[in-house]
Order: sequence, then C-alpha cells, then structure tokens
Amino acid sequence: MTRPSKRTNILDAALRVAERDGVTGITLDAVAQEAGLTKAGLMYYFPSREALLWGIQEHLIVFWEGAMEAAAGKTAAEATPEERLAAYARVATESAGSAELALILEFSKHAGLAAQWDGVVARWTPTAEEAATDPRAFAMFIARLAADGLWSFESMYDTRLNPQFRSAVAEAIAAMIPATTSP
Repeated sequence: MTRPSKRTNILDAALRVAERDGVTGITLDAVAQEAGLTKAGLMYYFPSREALLWGIQEHLIVFWEGAMEAAAGKTAAEATPEERLAAYARVATESAGSAELALILEFSKHAGLAAQWDGVVARWTPTAEEAATDPRAFAMFIARLAADGLWSFESMYDTRLNPQFRSAVAEAIAAMIPATTSP
C-alpha cells in the first residue's frame, strides 16, 4: 500500500479546512496547521494561496474524474452519453460534499479555474447548448440538474438525508436518464 504524498496530504487538509471553515478559511496558516506542517513546509509545495487553490482544483478534478470512471467502469471517451451522465449523477449524489460545492462556486469566479471544471463537466454531462437543440440531451440535462440539486440541497441546508431516502432519491434521478436506444 502506497502512502499519500505530502502534496496530497496538504490538499486533503485544505479540503478539511474548507469543510469546517468555508472557502475563506483556506489560508496558508490554517492549512499548514491542519496538515501538521510549518507554513514554510507548506509553502515549499504551494508558495501562495492562489497556488494552493489551483492545487485544490486539480485535486478535485482528479478525484471526480477517477470517481466517475469507477462509477462508469470506463473512461468518458469509452462511455455512452447515458453512461457518462449516470456516473456523474452517482458521484454527485453519493460522494460530493459541501466543501467541494463551495470551492467549485469559488472557482467559477476565476476564468482559468472555471475552465478546468467546465471541461470535466462537459466530458461527463450534456451541455446547455446540446440540451437546447436535442430532446434526448434535454431530458439528460434535467437529470443532471436534479443530481446537482440533491448535492446543493444537502450543502445549503447542512442536512444529511436518511441513507435509505437519499438512495431512493438518487435512484429516481438515475431513472430520469433516458435508456440508450438501439441504432
């Protein structure tokens, strides 16, 4: 079993700080303390808060891509649009946290950071442009919004649904994804 790198430990610590204190709580001092490092030790890996935020973004992208590939059992390029959306919905409804949502919202304010996350979402879900012209993509887009809504609900209201009820909601969202039709 391999040990996580110091960089990964720092990024995980940053996510814990964000979960506990919000995005504004992510300071070099707070993350260093959470990671059990000196500020200088943290700055070896992330010389500024901006560098740390970029690192967090990359860390989240790697996590989400990996989680969606695991859920789909294949890469986005190998999966059908329905398989990609089902994988996205599973990850968003089962493993996404409020810190991730807050960070993604924060990243959306910065063009470079937003573009990276937009690329992930575009690989796994139908875009609004596709949904506007394709009825099948429209139905899938509504299912995506439902998955995002469940994630947002739990984050906004600091409410964790009963696991059985949450599973039922997640299954209802998955049922919204149109079945693949034969050519």
